[in-house]
Amino acid sequence: MKKLLVGINAKFIHSCLAVRSLGQYAKEQYGIDCEVCEYTINQSEDLILAEIYRKQPGLIGFSCYIWNIEMVERLTANLKKVLPQTLILLGGPEVSFDGERTLQETKADFILCGEGEEAFSQLCLALEENMPLSNIPSLIYKKGVQIITNALAEPLDLGKLPFVYNDLKAYENRILYYEAQRGCPFNCQYCLSSVDKGVRFQPLAKVKKELSFFLEHRVRQVKFVDRTFNANRTFAMEIWQYLNEYDNGVTNFHFEVAADLFTDEMISFLKLVRPGLFQFEIGVQSTNGQTLKAIDRKDSFAHISEVVGKLQIGNNIHLHLDLIAGLPREDFASFRNSFNDVYGLYPDQFQLGFLKLLKGSGLRQRQREFGLVCRDRAPYEVLFTGDLPFGHMLRLKGIEELVENYYNSGRFHKSLGYLVKLTGTPFDFFEMFRCFYEKNGHHLRPHAKVEQYDVLYKFGIGLPFCDKEKLRWLMKFDLYSHEKAKKLPSWMTEDLTLPRREEIYVFYRRALQEGILLREYQGLDPKQVYKMAHLEIFPFNPLTGGQAETAVLFNYRHTDILGNAQATAVALKK
Repeated sequence: MKKLLVGINAKFIHSCLAVRSLGQYAKEQYGIDCEVCEYTINQSEDLILAEIYRKQPGLIGFSCYIWNIEMVERLTANLKKVLPQTLILLGGPEVSFDGERTLQETKADFILCGEGEEAFSQLCLALEENMPLSNIPSLIYKKGVQIITNALAEPLDLGKLPFVYNDLKAYENRILYYEAQRGCPFNCQYCLSSVDKGVRFQPLAKVKKELSFFLEHRVRQVKFVDRTFNANRTFAMEIWQYLNEYDNGVTNFHFEVAADLFTDEMISFLKLVRPGLFQFEIGVQSTNGQTLKAIDRKDSFAHISEVVGKLQIGNNIHLHLDLIAGLPREDFASFRNSFNDVYGLYPDQFQLGFLKLLKGSGLRQRQREFGLVCRDRAPYEVLFTGDLPFGHMLRLKGIEELVENYYNSGRFHKSLGYLVKLTGTPFDFFEMFRCFYEKNGHHLRPHAKVEQYDVLYKFGIGLPFCDKEKLRWLMKFDLYSHEKAKKLPSWMTEDLTLPRREEIYVFYRRALQEGILLREYQGLDPKQVYKMAHLEIFPFNPLTGGQAETAVLFNYRHTDILGNAQATAVALKK
């Protein structure tokens, strides 16, 4: 029987670790061959249907999540029409908590609940050998008109967890995901990880060996899917120290971490690692004490602030901080406070999400208690709550779009830093900007990069006490920080650089000879560097706020993780 495992990702850059883990485990432990295919929700269902049909599998397994479940259900129905003898298995978090209903309402033959490596392999063996299904753990299946639910599988020995990245060709231009542990020590009521009790770890020696593969192949980024990477401090430190010791100068590792689990030893060590080596995501979710109690989080925002501040001292750890809108006990005014609290920490990325009532989560079971009303279909995003009406939720949606486009893009650092101070609080700024944005219909269509600067400028100059000239120069700094712009907004007319073009050529020649500022451009002549790097003269120092005229060199061959060029104040003349 030909076996096919299918992952349908939200974007092309993503990859599906689950189906590859199931397939590799079956091969290594039982010699079972499985083909793995990956698609995206942006591809045509007709194309995916045709591709699967041509393979003529006897068993198809789909990994189901909130972003793909509706497409999977439609594909399942159509596959049963064109391949009526093919057996279809659904697994993953979106079907693990109401498997019986899913089996009843879809054309699937089997549902696999929870951890799937061993259970999937056992199912394959049973089908090959025509053995009864009653002994297969975690399986839900039909026997006549009766639905049978088998007992869950024992937790997998993670020493047997396969490494799926032996060939990187299939992952070109994609994010690579890695799993060092399973489970979570916390009980956050919006999260499915709270369902698992305890935390299991892969053997440390195995993890180090597998991470060395990424380092040797100089992959750009590896994202750990572990829910709380520093749940075991010793385990986390061992891995961080290993990655630092064998750092290749290229690879970035992303971790979800809990602020309250950091020790002084960890923070002291982390101050010394290469900028860009580590990226941390810290879930704040809310700073409202009643809300945190309702969702069973014990975090102290004062402690989170202290840890974030210490991590920022070295200016070498890329930090993501998360908030969730729509949590119990948090109204518009409370969310404003949470927003301002987190914004005031100035994270590299400020991720504003909206509560989703995931199947199996504690909040889904208590949604009536808190007045949580969500969409009927995946991703089950909350429409309104007992504390936050739909109209207020829409306002937060508008703010989220602007935070993503203007803060998280990293393209408006200086501009926002200036404008936010003119409006009272960060939340007030984004709320005022949202009103302007929607009033002028900007929310109805996407905008090119230059248009984004134009929109912010027109909003900014309407604010009380805005210095238009200063704003124009700050926005010019922001624009050139990200790229050597070929097109400038019509209002960005001031130019102190053009009259000193020959002086700039001389500066480039000297810098190339000295080999300090432009090491990445060695071998080029000054006129070539003039076209590739950029030097802009400002009437003040945009880096420090000083009032003296300042020349700033933008090095586009030396950028941070968001693509911003290294900006250095330089002297044109010795």
